[in-house]
Amino acid sequence: MFDFLQGYDLLGAFWVTVQLTVYSAIGSLIWGTLLAAMRVSPVPLMRGFGTVYVNVVRNIPLTVIIVFTSLGLFQTLGVSMGADRFTTINFRLAVLGLTAYTSAFVCEALRSGINTVPLGQVEAARAIGLSFPQVLRIIVLPQAFRSVVGPLANVLIALTKNTTVAAAIGVAEAALLMREMIENEAQLILISAIFAFGFICLTLPTGLFLGWVAKKVAVKR
Repeated sequence: MFDFLQGYDLLGAFWVTVQLTVYSAIGSLIWGTLLAAMRVSPVPLMRGFGTVYVNVVRNIPLTVIIVFTSLGLFQTLGVSMGADRFTTINFRLAVLGLTAYTSAFVCEALRSGINTVPLGQVEAARAIGLSFPQVLRIIVLPQAFRSVVGPLANVLIALTKNTTVAAAIGVAEAALLMREMIENEAQLILISAIFAFGFICLTLPTGLFLGWVAKKVAVKR
């Protein structure tokens, strides 16, 4: 029944999906944290930039962002992300697009965690002479991250599924292989079931593990 799978690199396609997820998750966490810091910054310009970025990017379809990275950045502006092979360029551009999009949701999840930190702690930290970056780094962010492990897990799961959009610019991940197999093989239901099971294997353990972590590190108030 599964003989038609011969000749297709199923594991390789899902490995590309995993790589897209990991690299984009790291980039989104870094950029999303910086955006969250901007959103709560006392500097109006930084606060305004963070607000505009999040509200604009969250309301642009991910497909538009991914296609723009290829057509706009690479083909029009010549941005190659330091690579010379077409497949590598598209992979890096996909990571860039996924990071730019997902970081807006990371920012909002983290900002909700920042709002759970008691104001008295912040005022006490400022009273002993800590600067805003010090208060954020020492007092606020550690508690905020502990409060939003669950929401960040949901963002990570959504990111894993969103990697399928990278097929729009030819990244050889699971969705692109699925489309190729459906075009070549008369096994639509079976192929769909295989790829659905593959994504369940990626997302379900992640959700269960991070849900367990969220309970372990939750801030007791």
